[in-house]
Amino acid sequence: MNSSDAVLAGLDSELGWLREIYTHLHRHPELSLEEHQTSQLVEEKLTAFGYNVTRIGGTGVVGVLANGAGPTVLARADMDALPVTEATGLPYSSEVDGVMHACGHDMHVSALLGAAKLLADNRRAWSGTYIALFQPAEEVGAGSKAMVDDGLITKAPRPDVALAQHVMPFAAGTLATTAGPVLSAGDSLKITVHGKGAHGSMPHMSVDPVVLASSIVLRLQTVVSRETKPGDFAVVTVGALNAGAKSNIIPDRATLLLNIRTYDNQVRSAVLAAIERIVRGECAAAGSPREPEFENYDQFPLTSNDRAVTDQVTEAFTAHFGADAVSRATPQTASEDFSRIPDAFGVPYTFWLLGGVDPETYQAAVAKGTVSRDIPANHSPFFAPVIEPTLSVGVQTHVVAALSYLTKDA
Repeated sequence: MNSSDAVLAGLDSELGWLREIYTHLHRHPELSLEEHQTSQLVEEKLTAFGYNVTRIGGTGVVGVLANGAGPTVLARADMDALPVTEATGLPYSSEVDGVMHACGHDMHVSALLGAAKLLADNRRAWSGTYIALFQPAEEVGAGSKAMVDDGLITKAPRPDVALAQHVMPFAAGTLATTAGPVLSAGDSLKITVHGKGAHGSMPHMSVDPVVLASSIVLRLQTVVSRETKPGDFAVVTVGALNAGAKSNIIPDRATLLLNIRTYDNQVRSAVLAAIERIVRGECAAAGSPREPEFENYDQFPLTSNDRAVTDQVTEAFTAHFGADAVSRATPQTASEDFSRIPDAFGVPYTFWLLGGVDPETYQAAVAKGTVSRDIPANHSPFFAPVIEPTLSVGVQTHVVAALSYLTKDA
């Protein structure tokens, strides 16, 4: 029996309380940086398991289990929910108005707690140090930064490798890995452009920011189509354009909200520079009386998996679950802030995807070609991973990945 099998032999006996943890968290979601009850629950569990527990970054929790000589592995789960009104109709639906675990972070917390418990209970099977890190505020890109800013790299042991996973809308019981970019860098940008207000019947007396903003929106479409090299990935979306409040008043300003996604930091820099150049150019062309204002917010770093770490973890997954259960992940256009943690320590990492949809339901949708229509995606009010086999596989992935480094004969 190998180390993973030895540690996971007791999984079935742990699934009862883990299901209770998951349904409790789903019923009681907490928004970003408000994860107080979730953090308390995690802290109590880790302490009971024998971990040395520290609060870092407000509601962040780090549990450290030192178990002799060997590597140090950090595993991370995010904890925050979304401002979404649940529509699943599940018996354990959210009891908090307008708040829902619509991205599976309740599953992430439950799976990492399960792995932490099994590793604590089976210390003879491995050697090294295991760090279970529970991060707040992933949804707004602020939680990992809050933990780093609060001294994470001095308050926790330096890991040799960092691991994380995310439940996604594909068949439960399967998982996907890839080296290189797996999640895009994400930038949200608020741009305010200034005009000169006037009566709607006297447009010649104005510098119309509505026309100015409209010109900017159209010109921004060329950033991807004409300034980004074919084959390079970039998305520039104008999600909101707000100006004025009355039909016969030309306002004095307009605000645009942009979202940018890229897989390459050089492409990211070029896209952001092009956006600023276009905005300033259009403002100058319109005779804007003031320079435009740029505000970056909700920024997410690129998640780009280390090849050596990914290959090692993928090999361990394939040996444990079988080749049919492990596929190559397609890079996702969604974004995450996990990578700030290993980047702060200066260590390699891998981030894999975990299926969360009932396998029969998913295969039926694939056969009909209706996956995008019939399978709720993350952030949907209908999104909720099927508890099994998602939970048990989520625990196993954390254990197997960690033990690919922590086994005594590794």
